[in-house]
Amino acid sequence: MDVRARVSGSSRSSPFRLVMSSGKEYEVRHPEMAWVLRNDILVSTDIIHDGMPAEFDICPLLHVASIEPFRLQDSQSAP
Repeated sequence: MDVRARVSGSSRSSPFRLVMSSGKEYEVRHPEMAWVLRNDILVSTDIIHDGMPAEFDICPLLHVASIEPFRLQDSQSAP
């Protein structure tokens, strides 16, 4: 799977879920919430009131198991 192409490609403006080999999941709701680097993806984990990322996790590209599209309604209705 070419993670860089899937995250940086034309569908990047659509929300997606990044699933790691450990089972941990990250919801990327906006393109500004993920930055693709050479060997990692930086994923914003906390957005403060001004819309700027307050914290991020470093996700190694080697440990990305899948990238799944999702609808914002699905994540907001989950408990």
